Amino acid sequence: MAPNHFSNFVGTYKNLRPPAAIIAGCSVLGALVLSIFLIMQHLQSYNNPAEQKWIVAVISMVPIYATESIISLWNPRLSLACDILRNCYEAFALYSFGRYLIACLGGEGKVVELLEDEYAEHLRKSLSDGLNENYDMDDRSFCNFFWHPGKLGKDLLTIEKFGLVQYMILKTVCALLAFILELFGVYGDGEFKWYYGYPYIAVVMNFSQMWALYCLVQFYNVTHERLQPIQPLAKFISFKAIVFATWWQGVGIAVLCAFGVLPNEGKFQTGLQDFLICIEMGVAAVAHVFVFSAKPYNFLPSAAYGKVRKETKEGALEIDDENRQKAALLKETSSRVESPRTSVTESVQDIVVEGGQRVVKDVVLAINQAIGPVEKGVTRIQQTFQHRAVVSSDDEEKESDIQVERDVIILA
Repeated sequence: MAPNHFSNFVGTYKNLRPPAAIIAGCSVLGALVLSIFLIMQHLQSYNNPAEQKWIVAVISMVPIYATESIISLWNPRLSLACDILRNCYEAFALYSFGRYLIACLGGEGKVVELLEDEYAEHLRKSLSDGLNENYDMDDRSFCNFFWHPGKLGKDLLTIEKFGLVQYMILKTVCALLAFILELFGVYGDGEFKWYYGYPYIAVVMNFSQMWALYCLVQFYNVTHERLQPIQPLAKFISFKAIVFATWWQGVGIAVLCAFGVLPNEGKFQTGLQDFLICIEMGVAAVAHVFVFSAKPYNFLPSAAYGKVRKETKEGALEIDDENRQKAALLKETSSRVESPRTSVTESVQDIVVEGGQRVVKDVVLAINQAIGPVEKGVTRIQQTFQHRAVVSSDDEEKESDIQVERDVIILA
């Protein structure tokens, strides 16, 4: 009965595939229109490159995901290639979101000052509570990253950057490794079997992604008060939902297929994942229009140039004056400098060149941070061996001297 049931289910899936592809295509079309429109708004009002280059990178996640998913849905043979590209960009988008938060805080220099001020505040409170003099060394320990991240000071920024970059590096390496394993037929996408590479790569990527997200959450917990002007919670939830929905959704479908809840035949698993992503990207595109709006960048903070716009807000209220209601009218007039349009070509060039240089610097820094402890460990091992070699040679010399003295005594 079970084989017939699954064959009927697969047959039903094949019948539903064309209308599902049409529905997904409509959702993707809407996502592309909204995302491209929002990206063009940022490129034409590119007045804060430090923030907007990373906003564009995060927003681009929706059209890239949507395009790759609809291609994979229409042509299942390209599903693995599309999945690899999608996963690589997911890691870059997570890194871009972290850089966006740093830019909103004024750059790395300002973030270091902010974190050191937070650490100094914790130190003052602890000293006032009468803790020991070794509090400074204890408070900088890595264990506080889990319980009191604000006590780490500037080290929190280093951990956060390393957490994001390691995920970007591992995601790219694992994607290339999955492609190579697939060429040899031993990748087994969605197969939880020991002789396939998929379960091992999935475990590594799950740990790496969770660590990157945890680093981002801890950084947000310390800095969220300073980020209130940009409404960080809405941005954080909208971005985090995409990352979790895509990766964990795929893992959940693979687990259900492995336990027989869903049919583990043909391209059902990847097709279902692609269909759900297409629908979700339509919803994400609508959310991005409001969450990552370009309106705050349409006006300049100073009247260096541009068109001055005055806005008057009026509000009516009633005032109690000796048990009599009196109507009052409040007016608030504000002046803002409307910025001129910026060149889309120059905006794209800044995103590619400046953003690329920043990525390379952070990757090199993360690699050096990872290699540093290894080099120190190797150096210590070499020093230990050298010390033992010197000690053993000294012992041999002493033994030879003692033997010579014994021979001299015997001859005497």
